[in-house]
This record gives sequence, C-alpha cells and structure tokens, in this order.
Amino acid sequence: MKALVQRVSEASVTIDGEVVAEIGTGYLVLFGVTHGDTAEMADRLASRVVKLRIFEDGDGKTNRSIEDVAGSVIVVSQFTLYADTDHGNRPGFSGAARPDLAIPLYERFVGDLRAALGPDRVGTGRFGADMKVRLLNDGPFTVELRG
Repeated sequence: MKALVQRVSEASVTIDGEVVAEIGTGYLVLFGVTHGDTAEMADRLASRVVKLRIFEDGDGKTNRSIEDVAGSVIVVSQFTLYADTDHGNRPGFSGAARPDLAIPLYERFVGDLRAALGPDRVGTGRFGADMKVRLLNDGPFTVELRG
C-alpha cells in the first residue's frame, strides 16, 4: 500500500465536468493498493498521514501536521503507483490489486481520515473514474508513505 502525499495550497477533482472535491491548504493523496495489503495497513497508513508533519511552523521548520493547520485532504485512487516499467516502454500493472481488494481498503483509508479529521475535511475522487486532478503543490513538497 502506498500513499503519495502532496502538500498543496489548493486541489480539486473533476469528473465528467463536475467538481466532486475541492480544498485549499492540505494534502492531495494518491492512494494505491497491491496484493496482500490489509485493513490494518490502511489504518496505520491513515494514522501516519494525519500525524505527518510537513507544514512549516513559525520558525520555517516542517513541524506541523494537517491537524495543526486545520487543513483538508483529497484522496484519489491511483493504481498506477504500482506500475512496472522495468521491461520495455509500456508499463504493466500486475502489481496493482484488483478492485475487489482495492475498493474496500480505499474506503477504509478514507473512512479513517474522515474519523480523524471530520467528514467535511476529506474529499475523494471516484474509484475507477476518469478524473481530472488539479493541484498547486506547495513547496513543492511530496512524500511517499508505505503501509
């Protein structure tokens, strides 16, 4: 399980011309599931995202969490985090979990974030949809966390 956490000044997800999630300061999290991932891993990864300290404090040090800055989160399912590009020029995706495993773990991860931060501070894309994701990466600052 992977979460690619991008600190953003703003982000949004649009599906079929409709903005389904939009935030200001916070995280855009690209979330991927692989074979053998578990609910416990999703719980631990969500906790790590909430506790991650990548916002600057008054001294300019990355010492504040999403809770500390009252930020919001958008979570986007991203099976391509498990792309295999070791052989040839066309990526393979056999490392990504099938939807029957990935969807429940994605929903659990999102549920954990909503429980920790509040449902109004956590938006999502739609699993399997053709999404247009916009973001203004703040820093830029991007961190990969593994479950």
